Amino acid sequence: MNKLEVVREVGFGVYLDGDDLGGILLPKRYVPEGCKIGDQLDVFVYMDSDDFPIAITEEPKVQLGDVAALKVVSVEKVGVFLDWGLPKDLFLPYSEIRSQHPSVGDTVLVYVYMDNTNRICASARLDRFLDKEPADYKSNQQVNLVIAGQTDLGYKAVVNGTHWGVLYHDEVFRKLRRGYKTRGFIKRVRPDGKIDLSLDKPGYAKVDRLQQKVLQHLEERNGYSPLNDKSPPEQIYSTYGVSKKAYKMAIGGLYRQRLISIDDDGIRLVEEK
Repeated sequence: MNKLEVVREVGFGVYLDGDDLGGILLPKRYVPEGCKIGDQLDVFVYMDSDDFPIAITEEPKVQLGDVAALKVVSVEKVGVFLDWGLPKDLFLPYSEIRSQHPSVGDTVLVYVYMDNTNRICASARLDRFLDKEPADYKSNQQVNLVIAGQTDLGYKAVVNGTHWGVLYHDEVFRKLRRGYKTRGFIKRVRPDGKIDLSLDKPGYAKVDRLQQKVLQHLEERNGYSPLNDKSPPEQIYSTYGVSKKAYKMAIGGLYRQRLISIDDDGIRLVEEK
């Protein structure tokens, strides 16, 4: 998105100051009511069907350097076109597709790049664009994730549109679909540059809130819950929506505060004396 100044009004819209690109047309249907010369407008700029730069006030589903799952809306001889939320569909060349060519209605995970003719295009060959720079992340750092698919280890995910990372099976307790966008956290960057991820912030970041949920859960059930530090991860996630590790930290903190007891058959509120 760009903030551009209105420099000229015409019957079919307004022209914006595109610097080296010259005047960029914002068609009339996108011109805000009361718009006048000198106003600054937030617009997205791309090439129209005649290869002229054109502006639009609508924000696309994906922008340059982003990764997203987009639906195929048409199939042509040279490639397929994807719905990215703009009147002109996004082009995915066959040369940028790794395996079998998709059909209309299929969803394809793509990286958005600029080709050598300065056109915005899509590529399903994500390895060409990711992991090009060393992974400069810190443990516990919050990042944006796009789920790329399931592997033997867990789920492969794109980190901040720049690197590959992995969410391991024993820390994910729900099915994640390809293209799903979510917040995540860096667990660690390995010496070989591979990135381990978590959906929960490592450490005690979620424990305080979770402790309150555990206490409330106990109070609603006469001070007893069958979930202790030995319970299956799936049961813990089904009740609290967190990993077993986070739950163990929470009840461990409550135990040290002498608010609960941890027994073989579950946990219990400690009665006040």
